Amino acid sequence: MALSIGIVGLPNVGKSTLFNALTSNEALAANYPFATIEPNVGVVPVPDGRLEKLSAIDGAARIIPATVEFVDIAGLVAGASRGEGLGNQFLANIRETDAICQVVRYFSDPDVVHVDGKVNPASDVETINTELILADLATVEKALPRLEKDAKRDKTLVLKLETARSLAAHLGEGHRARTLDLFDEQKGSIRDLHLLTMKPVLYVANVDEGQVAVDLAEIDGCKPVPISAKVEADLAELDPEDAALFLEELGLEESGLARLAREAYALLGLQSYFTSGVQETRAWTIPVGAKAPQAAGVIHTDFERGFIKAETASYEDYVAYNGEAGCRAAGKLRQEGKEYVVKDGDVMHFKFNV
Repeated sequence: MALSIGIVGLPNVGKSTLFNALTSNEALAANYPFATIEPNVGVVPVPDGRLEKLSAIDGAARIIPATVEFVDIAGLVAGASRGEGLGNQFLANIRETDAICQVVRYFSDPDVVHVDGKVNPASDVETINTELILADLATVEKALPRLEKDAKRDKTLVLKLETARSLAAHLGEGHRARTLDLFDEQKGSIRDLHLLTMKPVLYVANVDEGQVAVDLAEIDGCKPVPISAKVEADLAELDPEDAALFLEELGLEESGLARLAREAYALLGLQSYFTSGVQETRAWTIPVGAKAPQAAGVIHTDFERGFIKAETASYEDYVAYNGEAGCRAAGKLRQEGKEYVVKDGDVMHFKFNV
């Protein structure tokens, strides 16, 4: 399953610089508002050191990691919900993503102008959240008259109407839609409204180089991920050995991309399982809690439709016993059925018949 994350923030907070570093792309990064007009899209591999070990055991011809799609979206300003700046375009672009990665300026470079004239992370977050809430409120209020009319003829729409009314009141009080306590049927009823504030949000603090290892205070109730866009840009130009040394000097064990990908997976409730053999070692992305047939379906729908069983070993056992044959000999290769809940790092081989 593809994972799409929209990188958003006020103008000049380092969105495009971060995007370029994460994706090795060449999106325009300039010191003036709205340098990004059309959204830049980059698909990048999710760093996972387990793939290299599995590949070495099986002598795989290639490694295929899981991927994340990053979308660098035009800077948002106060009034975007009313079309200020590139607001309407911004809102349309962000509706297409699975999650929002909001980049917040913490760095202090006086040569980079701030759209509001001062560096204030809490204020920046409030500006963007307010605009997203106002945009959602406008969406719900626009839908209500039609829902009220349709629900009189079709009683199956009563739940949707009542949910929309609750959302309008909640949004009107300045709260994100995601914070309203809704049960699954209610959430499903308003899915076609594509509300922006129903999306999970990950905050990235774009810090100075000396702050990358600092434990930052919560902002908007969330722990921001400290990343220096400048450091990530420097890392992108280094070979793996030099990059590792650079990270060590900064007191880091992994790049900003690795941290961002891991946090995004956790945010969206995702995990990886592996398939491995002489042809390829590959990571597959599935929801936490997915059962074996659902995991098989990520490879091909026929695998899910005709699922029989899954030969499964944990990553730890696969490495400890040097692959499938060793796991089988040690009794560590399990035969799992349709009710098996896949665990992160499982190495799997599916049997199916259609």
